Amino acid sequence: MRQLIEGKTLPVLLVSAALIVIWYFAAIGMNWQRQIDTYNRTDVVGWSTSELLNDVLNQKKPLLPTPHQVAGEFWNTTMGQAITSKRSLVYHGWITLSATLLGFVFGTLFGIGLAVFIIHSATMDRSLMPWIIASQTVPILAIAPMVVVVLNAVGVSGLIPKALISTYLSFFPVVVGMVKGLRSPEGIQLDLMHTYSASKFQTFWKLRWPTALPYLFTSMKVGVAASLVGAIVAELPAGGGSGLGARLLAGSYYGQTVQIWSALVTAALLAGALIFCVSAVERLTHLSMGART
Repeated sequence: MRQLIEGKTLPVLLVSAALIVIWYFAAIGMNWQRQIDTYNRTDVVGWSTSELLNDVLNQKKPLLPTPHQVAGEFWNTTMGQAITSKRSLVYHGWITLSATLLGFVFGTLFGIGLAVFIIHSATMDRSLMPWIIASQTVPILAIAPMVVVVLNAVGVSGLIPKALISTYLSFFPVVVGMVKGLRSPEGIQLDLMHTYSASKFQTFWKLRWPTALPYLFTSMKVGVAASLVGAIVAELPAGGGSGLGARLLAGSYYGQTVQIWSALVTAALLAGALIFCVSAVERLTHLSMGART
């Protein structure tokens, strides 16, 4: 009990409970007048406040669904459907997750490679860094449809276009973090390696790389979340395709706000799970390097 109070669990639970209460009040406020208008259109009379509140909390197409509606939809579309069904969020989540993971791997490797080139070449530093920063100023919503359409036109469809959009978003935090990390050794440490007649590769492997690992894992946590966003955005131009992005788009077409919010909750859970996995790898890496728990 003491660990619960002094740890992170209790604060997280309290904040979650507060957010759910605020969510309910917001849903009631946004759907209240809509339900009254529905009563007036359908000539329903004699309703009480409790009946109105019950109908507000259980509207079929609310402006803002309540938490229990979203939880019910999430349960029905995960546990109540076969995972191969297009009505299953597990099916759509896996398609988005596969593109996310592929794009994240590409983006991480690409970002690390660029960072290595940048710290070893002043020319690369001056020429590449401005373009790398400028690349993130272009809205992803403008790039994603062009990439998907162009690649589809040349016969590349399915996972690769979505993974490329994820790569575009995930490489940036990695390259920035790794440049910072690989440059973090102090001058006296580099001088010490020089006195040992260490080669550039030995200096990189024995000094720069271990020093940069905390920066790498921090940037990977940002990058994997950005990669998920990229995969979802890349699924939007696909229209009636599969994935959480397509699920969001279909929900917006038909005014199914409960479906939209359940897809958003699924995306949030996926992002949390991915960040947890990166944190677990970080912890194992530090333990293997002799770090204390």
